[in-house]
Amino acid sequence: MEKQSKQHVLSPYIERARKVLQLEQRTQYRDKAILGGGLEAFASHWTSEAVQTCSAAGIDPAPVRRFAQLLQGYHQRDPEQRASSLRAVLALLHELDSGPNPVATPVKKEAEPIAAPVKKEAKPKDARPEPVIRKMQEPPPLPQNQIQLEAGMSQGHTALTLLSADVSAIPGVGPTVKKRLNHLNIRTVRDLLFYFPREHRDYSRLTPINKIPFDELTTTKGLIWEVSTKRTSGGRTRTIAEISDEYGKLYANWFNQPYLEKQLQKAKGSYIVVTGIKQRLGNKVYFNVRSHELPEQNELLNTGRLVPVYSLTEGLHAKALRRFTDYVVKRYAGMLPEHLPPSVLQAANLLTLSQAVAQYHYPENEGMRQAAYRRLAFDELFLIQLGMQERRSRWQFEAPQGNAFSIELDKIFLDSSELPKIKSPERQEAVPTLGSTLWSVFTTDKPLEATLPFRFTEAQRRVICEIFADMAKSQPMCRLLQGDVGAGKTAVAAAALLMAAFNGCQGAIMAPTEILAEQHARSITKMLEPFGIRTVLLTGSLRQRERNQYREMLASGEAAVAIGTHALIQDDITFHKLGLVIVDEQHRFGVEQRDLLRRKGYHPHMLVMTATPIPRTLALTLYGDLDVSVIDQLPPGRQKIITRWRTGARRKEAYQLIEKQVEEGRQAFIICPLVEESEALQEVKAATAEYERLQREVFPHLRLGLLHGAMKPAEKDEIMHRFRNHELDVLVATSVIEVGIDIPNATVIVIEDADRFGLSQLHQFRGRVGRGQHQSYCYVLSAEASINAQERLGVFEQIDDGFKLAEEDLRLRGPGDFVGVRQSGMPEMKVADLSDTALISLTRDVAAKLWQSDPYLRKPEHAPLRERMHLFWRDFMAH
Repeated sequence: MEKQSKQHVLSPYIERARKVLQLEQRTQYRDKAILGGGLEAFASHWTSEAVQTCSAAGIDPAPVRRFAQLLQGYHQRDPEQRASSLRAVLALLHELDSGPNPVATPVKKEAEPIAAPVKKEAKPKDARPEPVIRKMQEPPPLPQNQIQLEAGMSQGHTALTLLSADVSAIPGVGPTVKKRLNHLNIRTVRDLLFYFPREHRDYSRLTPINKIPFDELTTTKGLIWEVSTKRTSGGRTRTIAEISDEYGKLYANWFNQPYLEKQLQKAKGSYIVVTGIKQRLGNKVYFNVRSHELPEQNELLNTGRLVPVYSLTEGLHAKALRRFTDYVVKRYAGMLPEHLPPSVLQAANLLTLSQAVAQYHYPENEGMRQAAYRRLAFDELFLIQLGMQERRSRWQFEAPQGNAFSIELDKIFLDSSELPKIKSPERQEAVPTLGSTLWSVFTTDKPLEATLPFRFTEAQRRVICEIFADMAKSQPMCRLLQGDVGAGKTAVAAAALLMAAFNGCQGAIMAPTEILAEQHARSITKMLEPFGIRTVLLTGSLRQRERNQYREMLASGEAAVAIGTHALIQDDITFHKLGLVIVDEQHRFGVEQRDLLRRKGYHPHMLVMTATPIPRTLALTLYGDLDVSVIDQLPPGRQKIITRWRTGARRKEAYQLIEKQVEEGRQAFIICPLVEESEALQEVKAATAEYERLQREVFPHLRLGLLHGAMKPAEKDEIMHRFRNHELDVLVATSVIEVGIDIPNATVIVIEDADRFGLSQLHQFRGRVGRGQHQSYCYVLSAEASINAQERLGVFEQIDDGFKLAEEDLRLRGPGDFVGVRQSGMPEMKVADLSDTALISLTRDVAAKLWQSDPYLRKPEHAPLRERMHLFWRDFMAH
């Protein structure tokens, strides 16, 4: 008992010091928290008082004296050193405060002197009694710390112990609440500190009572006069408090919370802050309260400020979660170690991590909230960019020299005179000449362009030269090739494969589906055939005999080009000399799979192709380890696809167009979002049921086929071959046809429940038609589109540029829906917005400079950043 009482003696000193230190943190370590002498003067005065109190209570004053020692010379230090000092002092206060809860001992009241009677003035009968205005009470001390600390712990060890403590160490978190917090992936104190609000509601603007508008959410403040509880005719209770300020009075109203009467009665004469809506009830005006707080008893958390709104789980209430986050922010945010070096903080003008975390939970104002957001978003984007720098370094600089190709532009282009010259590498051995590669003698000496039924566009010529400039270096190429549907990426890939073959190297193309792999095999084989280059197709559905034959051809070098699916990265497939790897529709592959294919070769060049246009901001983030080339020009003479958005009730118009086009010898697609009907999504068209309905009721005289992802590969191939050979008129399918299927005779595509797809996916569907010489049409049907979906479909009807649609898709749906973030090998982000172009560019520049000055962050001052980067990327970086 005596020990507990001694402990209790220091509590007021500890709380006073903690508040001063937290104010110093919020003012960015400027030594402005205490006017006239600064923190050093405060520390000296505080220590003197606390030591006297310790001596009087028989407590060893040595730990208290450390307070002044840690802050000695504070004014002469830079902000980073000051932040470190404050963390140490806060840890010391935590140590002093970490005993069991004290037991309060009764204190005798001194006898109050009897005052002489005062003659009261007479008051009118109807005068309202004066409220008893109470003095503002000191807030109760925070609950004692529950975390056990060992004597003699270092500052860093103490902070680590406290931040990694189980969430049950927080007062009020018992087994049930702990289980609910675990559902939100909150298991430690640190997890709770980094569980950020999804938004803030601005209840900080206090409106005078006489200016409160009707039917608008408003916050006001007033003195409590009278409190009562009434029962309504419907059996509900209403607790009513009469409050007033100098401008007027208001009846605050709470429904079905009778327990509040006792609390409010005790608070009569105190101020209350209420947020709610002013409404008329009968002939009276009431203020229906949404949230309230008594500022003289507790700090405002739920109203009267920018109030954080957190994602919750069943059984966990918003006020409880705010209470927990407020507790950890006050006690532990100041202990968070800073991982960004001072040079980065200064270059980007950022808050410290401790400040940012505290201000993002409970901002002092909107400006501080934005500054906190900027720091936390910078962290995520910066760590991603550092990870991309690491990937690029690992691929380009760690390995032995790659294949530097000799580039001869006149073997690709009809006229290369105006193209930039590409410097070829100096070789000791003879460069392979035409017809002297590993494969059969070339059958033509014409350039590639002369053998094609079209000429390269200016955009294709520019991109091919960018790729060749990379291939001429021994440093392996890492390039992303973007192009809209039909922009001619396959021809660019063929040019790169041909240049690899001229240099005696093999090439490989990996596609996400067998259908797309077969399509590449047909078109690439046709383009390279005049040069005698042998291609093989490797898919999972190959017979074992064919697979063995193709495997031997690749291992011996008889085959120059391998095209396939995941079968290409299986252990039994080896290459004679793999010099170029092309991955199509890259976002469908994980980083690990791409790396497995690259490891098959002697550090080959890598080209990533995607027909899904990606906004520049997203490309810089998702593919920050790659250089980007864009084919931003379509071949001349391509007809515009006529796009029409119709409600589901008007689908007959689309059916009539299909009938007419089939009569003229054309074919059509009908797309449904699901394979089978779903109870949860009863309004959504299912492909199987729709196929049966169309065959039975709408097109009984036409030849219909069904294609979906649940079918076996052999069944899908059979259906596609039948459709390609015009044995089917209409193909009913799911999104399995999104990418790459090339049927020049198809002129109509109808997309059911189009509101369930993003703009980029709809654009891919639309690209399945318009590939031949006939006018093509795209119908998007939606029976019950939301307001957002209607805006999206309206944009799709008007815009046919894939890159503009991608920007709109990012704006309307956000990056999460735009591309599979985890599948692209990038950690998910809690704070950053991938449409923030300026911040992404800043993080990219700062990361590149830092990495250039210290590759792999090996300098001692970058050790905290290196550790943070490792933890951030631990589950995502391919090794």
